[in-house]
Amino acid sequence: MLFLARCLAVVGLVRLGLTLSSYNRMRALVTRLEARNVAGIADLRRVAWGVAAAARFVPGASCLTQALAGQYLLARQGNASKIRIGIERGTSAELKAHAWLVSGDHIVLGGSVNGFTHLVDHGQ
Repeated sequence: MLFLARCLAVVGLVRLGLTLSSYNRMRALVTRLEARNVAGIADLRRVAWGVAAAARFVPGASCLTQALAGQYLLARQGNASKIRIGIERGTSAELKAHAWLVSGDHIVLGGSVNGFTHLVDHGQ
């Protein structure tokens, strides 16, 4: 229960930070933490569950909000991750971007990358 409360606080604060500041500033705050370890699958699942559950209660908690919150939670445990940003491939006139949280070979948050073109990775 304490972990879920922590996730809710982190998702809420990241959402507020993205509203009042910029992605680059929020990313800089997260990447200041020393995170070099490879997370175990149990830690990745726990963070994915906690962030996804908390995001249901935070209005506007986008994929980018969730990825940054998950990255922060992993980094607090010393676990490295990166945020992958891509755009949807297609013929639509509307540009659709998406963000994923990736740790090692695992997509932690954001779902499948199918149908998206990879633009950039931001991480530790």
